Amino acid sequence: MQERIINISFPIKEDILLSIKETKDEFTNDIMYLSALYFYRKRRLSLGKAAELAGYGKIEFIEKLQREKEYIFDYNEEEIDEIFEDAAKIK
Repeated sequence: MQERIINISFPIKEDILLSIKETKDEFTNDIMYLSALYFYRKRRLSLGKAAELAGYGKIEFIEKLQREKEYIFDYNEEEIDEIFEDAAKIK
């Protein structure tokens, strides 16, 4: 079964983008990352689902969290093993 994609949009004034010196795409990427981070912090999304929402793979998302000095929250042993398994596949 194919997953359905839902397109979400909202209006903002152009001067907001000018004020923050971002393009529409940069702003959209920031909003997606910040939304993912919010739901991840609230534990409403797993690391993998938050990464997916932000448009990253798990390892890329972890690296982004580290660059942004964000905490990577508590994981059970199974989740930690899964993260390291994913990292090993990349090497």
